[in-house]
Amino acid sequence: MEEKRVMIDADHVTIRFNLANQKVDNLKEYFIKLLKKELMFQEFLAVKDVSFRVHAGEAWGLIGRNGSGKSTMLKAISGILKPYRGTVTVNGSVAPLIELGAGFDPEMTARENIFLNGCVLGHSEKFMREHFDEIVEFAELQDFLDSPIKNYSSGMRARLGFAVATMVQPEILIVDEILAVGDYKFRQKCEKRMTQMLSGGTTLLYVSHSIDEVRRLCDHALWIDKGVARMQGEVNQVCDAYMADVKK
Repeated sequence: MEEKRVMIDADHVTIRFNLANQKVDNLKEYFIKLLKKELMFQEFLAVKDVSFRVHAGEAWGLIGRNGSGKSTMLKAISGILKPYRGTVTVNGSVAPLIELGAGFDPEMTARENIFLNGCVLGHSEKFMREHFDEIVEFAELQDFLDSPIKNYSSGMRARLGFAVATMVQPEILIVDEILAVGDYKFRQKCEKRMTQMLSGGTTLLYVSHSIDEVRRLCDHALWIDKGVARMQGEVNQVCDAYMADVKK
């Protein structure tokens, strides 16, 4: 049997942040301390030597407690962060839904932001015009199109971001917890669309604190604990081990 194409190959990935050891209130003070060599940094490894491979059509849930490194790992796969050590190889088009409001201008209206976000994702104005009504209908924001995004609730921004990112079927869809801010009905709607995309061959990386959602949507899981990959493999086995650890 021919092995499916590798879409994401994370090879011994370590991601480092430098944390300032003291509070700096403004940019001027920051540069003065930096020039005087008074600003010291402490190394923090958010992800430590993590390796895993995702094949075409697979759905991986990344699970773990807050601050475990899940979102940091997704940002490296999306190209937002560069690993300190190791490599991330991505083969295919990526639609990332990582940070709420990313790609949106808060001062612009939803109508304007649809075209802006489409441009960020590499779509032409003509393409966006052709899919405009579809996006608005899915997001259920017909009455708020000419309101600035800054006046939107977090749930409304999540609706708009998801609708734009999933109007076409990307090869890889990355979703990081942003759907948690939506209401139950809309989350069900998003789950249905993601399930349809998976049936069509899309590869999914999904971060959620809802283990039930991970079990429903995913066939594989990666458990990250304090930056370290504790376990990976079949979704129910990994989720069972994680929940057993949580209950200790």
